[in-house]
Amino acid sequence: MSNDYKFEGWMGLNGDSAKGNMKWQSYEPKKFEDTDVDIKITHCGICGSDIHTLSAGWGEQDWPVLVGHEIVGTAVRVGPKAEGNIRVGDRVGVGAQSASCLRAECEECSGDMEQHCATKVTNTFGDRYMDGSKSYGGYADYWRGPSHFVFKIPDAIPSEDAAPMMCGGITTYSPLIHNGAGPGKKVGIVGIGGLGHFGLLWAKALGCEKVVAISRSASKKADALKMGADEFIATDDDPDWAKHHSRSLDLIVCTVSSPKMPLQGYLTLLRTNGSFIQVGAPEDKIPGVSAFDLIVKGVKIGGSAIGSPKEIREMLDLAARKRTQPWIQKRPLSEANQVILDMDKGMARYRYTLVNEKHASA
Repeated sequence: MSNDYKFEGWMGLNGDSAKGNMKWQSYEPKKFEDTDVDIKITHCGICGSDIHTLSAGWGEQDWPVLVGHEIVGTAVRVGPKAEGNIRVGDRVGVGAQSASCLRAECEECSGDMEQHCATKVTNTFGDRYMDGSKSYGGYADYWRGPSHFVFKIPDAIPSEDAAPMMCGGITTYSPLIHNGAGPGKKVGIVGIGGLGHFGLLWAKALGCEKVVAISRSASKKADALKMGADEFIATDDDPDWAKHHSRSLDLIVCTVSSPKMPLQGYLTLLRTNGSFIQVGAPEDKIPGVSAFDLIVKGVKIGGSAIGSPKEIREMLDLAARKRTQPWIQKRPLSEANQVILDMDKGMARYRYTLVNEKHASA
């Protein structure tokens, strides 16, 4: 297959980019290495991280930035030392991480915890590889990066569904499996948005005894029940919600990105030795809690960052076996500026997937 393609995409040039001001332009990808893969992008999910980055909400960026880390497409160039038995023509995906040190002496990389590599984690966009070259994301025609973080997509998963799994999916799958979600466990998911809806889908697919959706209002109750929730807690509708549901859950995965969330109330829902795992990343601090909120029941507060390559493959396998289907809306890549505005307004139900129409129809 010819390698005469061009690397072009929607570039954020400054903090006003999140206001629908990305510019389509060419860019220079990293130098191709023997372990790399080039992907002709057909689909890319939109993640909240894209907006936090384009608005510089998480801090000033290394402009220009090309966002998008829920990438699916076709492998068009595969290095001779590429991993994963990837071949030209394979349908593949990339998530939020595109590199780590991968050294044998690295405890994290050698222990299937690459997302926590202490030496260097390279994010799929807005970051630098170890050689100093910039990483560029998936609101684009092509993507290049290390094969260790490229994954074959099972035939049973449509590309538009696989794309949001690469970040939104794994961000909720990983904390569930790490904290024992499955038969006999009662699990709560806080926030019924792009991340939270995945949490409900995975908890159901994993066979949890009870799955509880937790949101401020009941506006998404009907959807949550269709996604697999057994119960729904609307915190604004019941002033005594924490008391009424006290000690009812073994695990809570919180996808809410708000410094005003009622954390103490969430901890009240936990049973003895329960766990509260935060995955939503607010631009401010999360609320404080009293030490006694933890001590009395022996509960734990933790965090989780995306997932490892091993976990991503396991997630894709589960989705294929259980026919897990995220709730997505397809939008043209050509309209990316409008789509991020709609995303920021909370209009997605529940995840947007950008479709690169010139490649998806090829």
